[in-house]
Amino acid sequence: MRLKQQTLKGGISFSGKGLHTGLHVNMTVLPAEVNHGIKFCRVDLEGKPVVDAIADYVTDTSRGTTIEKGAAKVATIEHIMAALFGLGVDNALIEIDAPEVPIMDGSAREYAKQIELTGVKEQAADRVFFEIREKITYTNEEKGIEIAIYPDPEFSINVLIDYNSQVLGCQYANFKPTTAFAQEIAPCRTFVFLHELEFLFKHNLIKGGDMENAIVVVEHQPSQEELDRLSTLFNKPSVEKTSEGYLNNLQLRFSNEPARHKLLDLIGDFSLIGYPIVGRVVASRPGHMANTEFAKEIRKAAKKFFSKPVAPKCNLDDAPLFDINAIKKMLPHRPPFLLVDKVMSMTENSIVAVKNVTMNEPFFVGHFPDEPVMPGVLQIEAMAQAGGILALSSVPDPENYSTYFLKIDGVKFNRKVVPGDTLVFKLELIEPIRRGFVHMLAQGFVGETHAVEADLLALIQKNK
Repeated sequence: MRLKQQTLKGGISFSGKGLHTGLHVNMTVLPAEVNHGIKFCRVDLEGKPVVDAIADYVTDTSRGTTIEKGAAKVATIEHIMAALFGLGVDNALIEIDAPEVPIMDGSAREYAKQIELTGVKEQAADRVFFEIREKITYTNEEKGIEIAIYPDPEFSINVLIDYNSQVLGCQYANFKPTTAFAQEIAPCRTFVFLHELEFLFKHNLIKGGDMENAIVVVEHQPSQEELDRLSTLFNKPSVEKTSEGYLNNLQLRFSNEPARHKLLDLIGDFSLIGYPIVGRVVASRPGHMANTEFAKEIRKAAKKFFSKPVAPKCNLDDAPLFDINAIKKMLPHRPPFLLVDKVMSMTENSIVAVKNVTMNEPFFVGHFPDEPVMPGVLQIEAMAQAGGILALSSVPDPENYSTYFLKIDGVKFNRKVVPGDTLVFKLELIEPIRRGFVHMLAQGFVGETHAVEADLLALIQKNK
């Protein structure tokens, strides 16, 4: 198992067309410093916006994986991501001048070839592994998809595909640390069934598709009219079905090339977890939607595991970012139900807030009056109010909005909170705010002691 991070020894450039947009693309993969991860930079846009290649930013999985953050949107990233992962590149900056990665020949072969020619170099920092400690599963019964990851001392993937196809049959492919990725997985091209082509064209996809970058599976003998139409679409003199059940555009590189390509896609999509994984993946009929949804679940588990409770560094004697008067302008709550006294700091993704617990709190009159303890539900409410301030900071006119909590999970109380304690809350976004949904990890501390935590999901709504 490789323990140190790696990057490229030098930059690599690629040019080609996007599979779905048909646009000409120039892309350069550059070395990056430790802990940089993989990032895409849209050099053709003002300000050269950057998006991290992580599952949090996946916005579309229509015949490929798209990530998007603000103006930075990049589609069909799975093949270059698989090549970087498969050949051990942890850190790289990918500069691209179009909204889609070039499709090349429909595989990752050229990407892998150039990475091997350029070489990778070890960096000083350690890799941070997420070790799977219990089985995690994803299922979609309607589509017959099942993906599971199990505890195992090394990372491996087993893929099974079965589309009830007489041509493909049931195929299997696997990846393990000893697999020669560049030779055994990277050359495997994307595949499509003949009956899907017209649908894809009508839905404004595969504008850059041609007879050289995809395997076309033909279940039944197409009519001559259909073959002539395909010939026109692909600008090819003639198109016909071979005896093996494929169009006559190319020869298979492996007997199970479709299964190996599904494995290639899964590697690329799983790289969006953002952490190297120690565990065994078993996938039946995987696809980009399932891959990335499962990657999001594993990433959430990893982030929670690595978010070990550490009290935020703040001096409570410093002037707050928001005092009680400023908080009253942001939240609709009022005493005795306003449970946040001040906000010490806030970023786009996190907030640190304070609740001073005194004997004058009205709930102590009836809640264990002889041994006063702050009710757990009010600790959660106080964290929720701090989260409401963070959530409302994402809209330009917060006074016109409110936050409503939809779900509270994973609540833990680790110590009693009593009069004289000062609760310091730290809330961090688990994923970016989208369509008004705010998902946060909330933690409360008394001094250095971790007192309370919860996983909170809220919705921002405009006031009526």
